[in-house]
Amino acid sequence: MALYNLLYKVTTGPVSARRILTPVGLIVFLTVVGAIIFIGAGLDRWLGFARLLPERAGLFAGIPLIVLGAFLSGWSILVFLGERGTPVPFNPPPALVVKGPYRYSRNPMTAGLFLQLFGLGFVLGSIGLTLIVTPAFVIASILGLRLVEEPELERRLGAAYVEYRRRTPMFLPRLKSPGAPWGAGKTAS
Repeated sequence: MALYNLLYKVTTGPVSARRILTPVGLIVFLTVVGAIIFIGAGLDRWLGFARLLPERAGLFAGIPLIVLGAFLSGWSILVFLGERGTPVPFNPPPALVVKGPYRYSRNPMTAGLFLQLFGLGFVLGSIGLTLIVTPAFVIASILGLRLVEEPELERRLGAAYVEYRRRTPMFLPRLKSPGAPWGAGKTAS
């Protein structure tokens, strides 16, 4: 697949190219998230949807999701930065990160974003954002991760990533891990 090969070439290429592409990737990401919110809210007006929940119920349901999602995403970003990488796929940490939230989920940063989008949908009372656009984004993200990011990680990180993928769920942590868990703070390459 062309995207997978392009991502591999960038992540293993010169540091200067990764530094240039990192802000570009961040801008694209923020644009996509903004578009998701705008489209979700726009669907409500365009299709004449009523409010999803009464305002207080929406706040009660949404604010904890936003806070939890922001915490999870923030923690994930801090771990990546501590490992000399960025959350932008063009400039990842040089080795497989299996500590912090990555001990329990392969994509905690993305899971945090999903929680924030669902929470915002509840706060805004948006049927379009909560029940149409965010679920579509979740599905598109899963496809992107499976078809582009995971093959690139397997190619770049090898057997360590294959074992990590086998043992660690994509988003939601298991209540009981099959086999021994990854060591706290352990990093594999």
